[in-house]
Amino acid sequence: MKLTKDVIKEISRIKNEPNWMLDFRLNAFECFSKMDNPDFGPKINIDFDSITYYKKRENELTNDWEKISCSIRNEFKDLGVIDAENKYLDGMGAQYDSEVIYHNMISELEKKNVIFLDTDSALKKYPDLFKKYFNHLVKYNENKYTALNGAVWSGGTFIYIPKNTKLDRPLQSYFRINSKNMGQFERTLIIVDDDSELHYIEGCTAPTYTEDALHAAVVEIFVGKNAKCRYTTIQNWSNDVYNLVTKRAIVEENGLMEWIDGNVGAGTNMKYPCCVLNGEGARGSCITVAAAGKDQIQDTGARMIHLAPNTKSNIVSKSIASNGGNATYRGTVRIAKNAVNSISNVKCDTIILDEKSKSDTIPKNIVLNNSSYLEHEATVSKIEEDKLFYLMSRGIDEDKAKELIILGFVNAFREELPMEYAVELNRLLSMTIGGV
Repeated sequence: MKLTKDVIKEISRIKNEPNWMLDFRLNAFECFSKMDNPDFGPKINIDFDSITYYKKRENELTNDWEKISCSIRNEFKDLGVIDAENKYLDGMGAQYDSEVIYHNMISELEKKNVIFLDTDSALKKYPDLFKKYFNHLVKYNENKYTALNGAVWSGGTFIYIPKNTKLDRPLQSYFRINSKNMGQFERTLIIVDDDSELHYIEGCTAPTYTEDALHAAVVEIFVGKNAKCRYTTIQNWSNDVYNLVTKRAIVEENGLMEWIDGNVGAGTNMKYPCCVLNGEGARGSCITVAAAGKDQIQDTGARMIHLAPNTKSNIVSKSIASNGGNATYRGTVRIAKNAVNSISNVKCDTIILDEKSKSDTIPKNIVLNNSSYLEHEATVSKIEEDKLFYLMSRGIDEDKAKELIILGFVNAFREELPMEYAVELNRLLSMTIGGV
């Protein structure tokens, strides 16, 4: 589908959007048309005329899985999404291609005035709150793919946690691409108000096709004073997906933002979650694992921008390259002149499992005052022969011994996951590194 102004106008018409959103989309499209691909990272070779930019859902949005067509419902059941909602979550959203098809939240949260909606519904039901935060942290003209998202965004998650509110269990959204040449462009907007806490989990999958698909999401998170937000992602796109995502949080006084970022899938993945530490004492953390197997490029990392005094950030990056894959850390820490007495720690560890695979560490570390401290440590290694020998001497075969060593290597990441998701990560990693 060739992307034109008429296509964008039709998307906006179908969604019955206000005029200001249509104007926003058209401005973003103009920007997208003029911008080049990023001048860093892996080569991006997308045929934009072959991408499907919008696909209308078959059924109306519902909070009842039984009202969703059997074939689609069974896909989410097989993925474990339906069981997870019943056992571990306070709310669940599920997006299929362009649209959210299922959304539900327990009644107790409604009594607390928590808002948990798909983003399209939030635009209609809470227009003033939506407009206050939308496109304020990630501008559409930042890069070609934020502009594309701005032009054709559909679906995603909108969360507002009122002041002095803590959720007992996570909220989750699951994103599924299930069509050839599909583009998915969800927009996620999260506001955690002062003295509140949220844990949000995001899952992503797609079946394998012979032609490329594109996932270009934008995430904006606002963390208030003394508030805490944890955003956990396990991304398992198929190898025909370009995953080009912009995620950013701004953190106010004594707030905490935690990114727990798992990257197992996608043929080309470029993702660098960011914390802007805007208030005194604000803290940001990113723990990430990237596993690059055959025909995969994982170009991942984090960005920490210190703007206020006494701020702290921590980046832990674990990369695994196997079967000819490329796992690269790319990150930025910037401590501004006014961010006195700030501290940042960066630790990047890579394990390369064969001669065909590759990994690079590409940091940018900037400190603009004399009272702050930044430490960066990076290691690259292979599987240690003495550890392998020890395990094999205990009766464990070589492939299983290698798998155990690798799972131990990413333990810092697994420890931050709920148990059920850690088990799933183990399974995905075992599949990715199989045959080493």
